[in-house]
Amino acid sequence: MTGKVILVGAGPGDPGLLTVKGRRALESADVVVYDRLVGPEVRALIPAAAKAIDVGKEASRHLIPQDQINEILLREAHEGHTVVRLKGGDPFVFGRGGEELEALARGGIAFEVVPGVTSAIAAAAYGGIPVTHREHSSSFHIITGRARKGQDPKINYPALVQGGGTLVFLMSVSAAPKIVQGLLDAGMPPDTPAAMVENGTLPSQRRCDAVLGTLLQKAEEMQIHSPALIVVGEVCALGPLLCWTEKLPLHGKRVLVSRPKNRAGTLSDRLRDLGADVWEFPCIETVPIDPCPQMEAALRDLHNYQWLAFTSAAGVELFWNCLRKLGRDTRYLSGVQLAAIGPATAKALENCGLAADLVPDTYDAFHLGAALAEQASGKVLLLRAEEASPALPEQLALKQIVFDDIPVYRTNYGCPQSDELRNALGEKRLDFVTFTSASTVKGFIAAAGLDAGFSGITGLCIGEQTAAEAKRHNIPVRIAKAATIDALVELAAQL
Repeated sequence: MTGKVILVGAGPGDPGLLTVKGRRALESADVVVYDRLVGPEVRALIPAAAKAIDVGKEASRHLIPQDQINEILLREAHEGHTVVRLKGGDPFVFGRGGEELEALARGGIAFEVVPGVTSAIAAAAYGGIPVTHREHSSSFHIITGRARKGQDPKINYPALVQGGGTLVFLMSVSAAPKIVQGLLDAGMPPDTPAAMVENGTLPSQRRCDAVLGTLLQKAEEMQIHSPALIVVGEVCALGPLLCWTEKLPLHGKRVLVSRPKNRAGTLSDRLRDLGADVWEFPCIETVPIDPCPQMEAALRDLHNYQWLAFTSAAGVELFWNCLRKLGRDTRYLSGVQLAAIGPATAKALENCGLAADLVPDTYDAFHLGAALAEQASGKVLLLRAEEASPALPEQLALKQIVFDDIPVYRTNYGCPQSDELRNALGEKRLDFVTFTSASTVKGFIAAAGLDAGFSGITGLCIGEQTAAEAKRHNIPVRIAKAATIDALVELAAQL
């Protein structure tokens, strides 16, 4: 059976600009063929079971020629696969999408097209430049700065100048001198507002403001590199006033998120919304203890416990999975009170249709234990990590509260040493590292190596215990006001 090809525009770089339909197409893919300008966050959405083929192209260097890309698409589809052809921006805006579909049509392959957000509009918008404006421009024109190898783009500069409106030149860095000279020769005034936007929509975005006559000089002074676009027209004068991305509190800051991969999303997204360049580098892994006969036995006799206490969302999830495996639901918890170490764990209970009866004012093991010791009169069941803080059971023992402390998962933090991380630290390319537990600190140290220099970073810590572990390794720290993701994000925004 012959497969099909879905041509998907990945957008200009910001992973949030990938369309919902584009994401659904990616999730259905057996094979993904992607270009250089598809960002790592979008590539991370490629299913683990899918074959990923990098055919990235850049100016003057084609990793795989276009005719061979066409052959790859045809071959994979003929083998019965659902192939996603993932292209930066919109595939029909100088993306050679039409050429690839012609080849598929001639080869008898079914195809679909999912349009993408083009950088011609998005990069300008993220730079504060509206391509149209009632008082400045009633039209805009998108022009490519690149032509076939060995040829100059066939651009009718006089027509562009006479037509007015905003001019957006894509793939234009190497051709910038010819573009500027072509517009000047065609009669465009040298004091016409102009700009270049580098890495549009990404946290590393930079905007070079100038007029046409000084654009090349200023771009050279700023060392603007590809990928970048050129915008020419009166609307460019609005850039300094309307550029919202550069006003975000974490714009230009690189933040490493050390949480486990399956728990990094919310924190990463919140930091990106503040303008941060987020590097997801999981420093620990939560591994369920499976089978877990101790937990199963305790849940079968759950009526023997007055309190059931959790110190993480992972513990809640494993408890719930085990309960469902035993054929039980929320009704089985009648008479059992629930304790959660903090809001995130309480939220995990809520997602199971359960409400926490106890959340301590300070979100750590010591205060959870102290609060439980004050309220418990019967037996307590603790479901938590294998190497968990002793503070919780110690507080129960002080009050002679009977409890069972059952490990339901292991936290692996023995990350292999990472040259990429060591280089980033050595070259001071990291501003902040978020630590949500002492375990994430241990995993980070394992990956960086004990001899790595940490003076150039600041550890953003969710609590005192986490900060104490970071301080042991001479990492400068700042501590969130509360042990919550909200407080951690607020801390980052204030620095």
